[in-house]
This record gives sequence, structure tokens and C-alpha cells, in this order.
Amino acid sequence: QVQLVESGGGLVQTGGSLRLSCAASGSTFNINVIAWYRQAPGKQRELVASISRGGTTRYADSLKGRFTISRDNAKNTVYLQMNSLEPEDTAVFYCYAKDVRPGSSIDYWGQGTQVTVSS
Repeated sequence: QVQLVESGGGLVQTGGSLRLSCAASGSTFNINVIAWYRQAPGKQRELVASISRGGTTRYADSLKGRFTISRDNAKNTVYLQMNSLEPEDTAVFYCYAKDVRPGSSIDYWGQGTQVTVSS
């Protein structure tokens, strides 16, 4: 089992910044990728950014340049630095981890953290 705990969300004004954290615990050895998703009211959950075990990062095209994903392996923590925030970024942000083993994979989700950007 893997537990994911997000933190760092909150209320920020347009143009501001926030850094989200996702702390992973439990059986993290087989985690292959950790990602951030977000879900705005009335919209589907969408991928924001991901980082692989090897450090390869991917971003939603619309967010490149404003958001940066990184990891601290010693702390089993992944971060999402969000800059130049806009009201359209208001959403619940979820941490996701994929546990990959021979012949199977398991998806884990955190409980989510609310990000609200005021205009």
C-alpha cells in the first residue's frame, strides 16, 4: 500500500505562486511515476504534470513555463511549483502514483488539496 498526502494548497491572488507537496509513504519502492492532476468545478480531471522514477518530466501543453514538477527522493516527496496563477487554475489538485510490478499495476490517489485563485 502507498499513501499520498498533499499539502500546500490555499487561496492566492492572480499572478501569485504556490508550491504543492505530495508526500508518499508505505511501499514506495515500485512507484514508477508520480503525477499531479487537477479537477475544476464541472470539469473532468486533467493531467497537470508527471515525473518518472528516472526524473523525466511531462507537462500539459497549456501549463508549460508556469508549472514545474520536481522530486526529493530522500523525502519521498514530489513538488509542484505553480507561478503566475490565474483564476482558471482554480481546482482541486490531486497527487497520483503508479505502482508497477511484473504483470500488474496499481493506481494510488491522494485526497486532494484545494487551490483557489482570486481575480
